[in-house]
Amino acid sequence: MRRAERLFQIIQILRGARGPVTADAMARELETSKRTVYRDVAELLAQRVPIQGEAGMGYVLDQSFDMPPLMLTPDEIEAAVLGARLVIERADPSMSRAARDLVAKIGAVIPDHLRPFLLEPGMMTPPRPSPQPDAIDMIHVREAIRAQRKIGLRYSDETGAITERTIWPIAVGYYETARLIAGWCELREGFRNFRTDRVVEAAFLEDRYPGRRAVLMQRWREEMTVHGVRWRGRGANPSPPAGEGGSRSETDEGSRRLIR
Repeated sequence: MRRAERLFQIIQILRGARGPVTADAMARELETSKRTVYRDVAELLAQRVPIQGEAGMGYVLDQSFDMPPLMLTPDEIEAAVLGARLVIERADPSMSRAARDLVAKIGAVIPDHLRPFLLEPGMMTPPRPSPQPDAIDMIHVREAIRAQRKIGLRYSDETGAITERTIWPIAVGYYETARLIAGWCELREGFRNFRTDRVVEAAFLEDRYPGRRAVLMQRWREEMTVHGVRWRGRGANPSPPAGEGGSRSETDEGSRRLIR
């Protein structure tokens, strides 16, 4: 957890407590050391957060304290709107709704004089080509990625040949007209990217895959770099990647080695 997140969490812990909270109790909840908590409390005091108490006795937050409203610069608002519009136009329906909700929440908390930057931003996104429909539940895919759970697939390649796979999903890539699931394929014993529109059948398994997703992501990036493969595929505006095909020895044509 980053320090800024810890500082916010300490305020939230004290805000919700009915009495003094010791550094030991906060350290257990934040999964950090008491020394770190003492330093963080000192930083909050330096920022004039009204915390009372001392080491060994516990801390309380003055009930009059309240978090300031969300303050964003015009550039930050326009950046958020631009990113949200890209998600709305290119992501699956669930993520699109989340992006719309995000813009609405920003609009509800920013001051009136900044609202025009939200409602009438000075940037636009290009029209999106007609997307290929997902043949797998993307909400469950993202849940599997977060929980590090395996997915069983029946998958059709570009020739129509169907194979059965068990993959360890680590990320979703959003193209102009298609989406990819990146993950470790147990059948091929390597990283592969699967088009969501070519999934014939999916089973979301309870089995967790070993190791940490962050480590797999790093290994995936290194392998993509070694073989000259970019997440976006071949070229600046590529056509959707080909379907998953043969074994590693059969697919060593640079980008076709992983994006298949």
